[in-house]
Amino acid sequence: MSRSRRWLLPAATTLALGATGILAPAANAEPAAATDCDSTGPEYGYVVLYDPHTPRHRVERELRAECGDPVAYYREIGVAVANSSDPGFAERIGVFRAYSGSREIAEPPESDAARARAQARAAKDEKLERTTGVMSGSEDLSALQWDMRAIKAPQANRIDEGSRSVTVGVVDSGIEPTHPALEHAIDPGASAGCLTGAPDTGAQAWAPTTSDHGTHVAGTIAGKDPAAGFTGVAPGVRLASVKVVNDQGLIYPEAAVCGLMWSAKHRFEVANHSYYTDPGMFYCPKQPGDAAAFEAVRRAVQYSTRRGVLNVAAAGNSGFNIPEQTTDPNRPHPVNPDCAILPGGVDDVVTVSATGYHDTKAFYSNYGRNAIEVTAPGGDPTQVPPADEGPACPLSAVFDGKYGSKCGTSMASPHAAGVVALLAGKYRHAPPWALAALLGFKAADPVPCGEAADCEGPKWNNSFYGRGMVNALRAVR
Repeated sequence: MSRSRRWLLPAATTLALGATGILAPAANAEPAAATDCDSTGPEYGYVVLYDPHTPRHRVERELRAECGDPVAYYREIGVAVANSSDPGFAERIGVFRAYSGSREIAEPPESDAARARAQARAAKDEKLERTTGVMSGSEDLSALQWDMRAIKAPQANRIDEGSRSVTVGVVDSGIEPTHPALEHAIDPGASAGCLTGAPDTGAQAWAPTTSDHGTHVAGTIAGKDPAAGFTGVAPGVRLASVKVVNDQGLIYPEAAVCGLMWSAKHRFEVANHSYYTDPGMFYCPKQPGDAAAFEAVRRAVQYSTRRGVLNVAAAGNSGFNIPEQTTDPNRPHPVNPDCAILPGGVDDVVTVSATGYHDTKAFYSNYGRNAIEVTAPGGDPTQVPPADEGPACPLSAVFDGKYGSKCGTSMASPHAAGVVALLAGKYRHAPPWALAALLGFKAADPVPCGEAADCEGPKWNNSFYGRGMVNALRAVR
């Protein structure tokens, strides 16, 4: 991951490939003759790199010649999505240009050890972010929302609940559209499912199936249910459900790219990404396979930023110092300073760490100097509130119109996204870099390291809390 986070001005598209040394076919090159394809294997999805603005017909001709079936093509950034059941597809295209996350899951290197690591990681995340303490909402829940009080959201809501002209993309597992806290906010016309890498606007494509994660995130951002006394950070804004998490809880690079490009197409002011791209945790731009995934997501982030989207992402729940990490916990993969967690580690993305009830870093939260922009409540089972102030994990919307608690940086990130949404309503047409600056310098309270031995830096910019705890009241003032 980059040691420094910088805001990039729009760059000429010719720079997009040169920065990584990845070469696509020349614009006038004809693809090789059709190869004898092996269609006996399982079908996997791939991201494939081209020069930005390569004509679609050239892209599709090459993909078919190399035994791939085109699924989507994002010409603005030169990223294609294709399916192939031929095991040699990536090798013929070029292992620095093509990558399949689903194939790596199914056929990982050192498979037994890799599967064991993946299963252990999934079990850890599932345990931490499991919904607990489900309530019907028949009682007043407002007293249990310590997380909202921590960022002064109730005071902010009395001044400004957010603007209906602001849309926040919830790039996640889908939003339950009939939930009483969310039905007022969700915009079906701006929602899509992205699991295949191509947007699907059918209601069934963006609605949740096995996971209430996206519904919980959405409730934190913009939920409002007066009957239950539940209110999110910015209940006046709109929400778009952009589904990228499949039923196995995985987010492949093609889904992440689709979600970013959908957000760009609709010019969402804010998009929340409470995930990292699977199956690896870190992607490295100079490693075969990784290079294609890294560059595809990087270009999509950069393009969405140029289109006015401020992307906000969770820092991750592994409890490590991101810039100093040398191994990938999910696979046998060396990590160096060029590698990044996607999309949080890409320039222009606001990355959020998590705190618990006592406003200190949650034990699980990733951290790192210049890797964290701000912090927000994500909950911590070791920081237990008084019984009358709620559970240790933030309360929000879950399935079947109910409410429940989850912990994680996934829960911290939407608090920050909600504060950005309030800023976007107050400062209409502010570009992403300006909203990020306002968040860090005007709408966050500095938090010192205190006695934490692993925390480095001054209170206004340190490795645990970045610029500090987000503050909704300061945002609306």
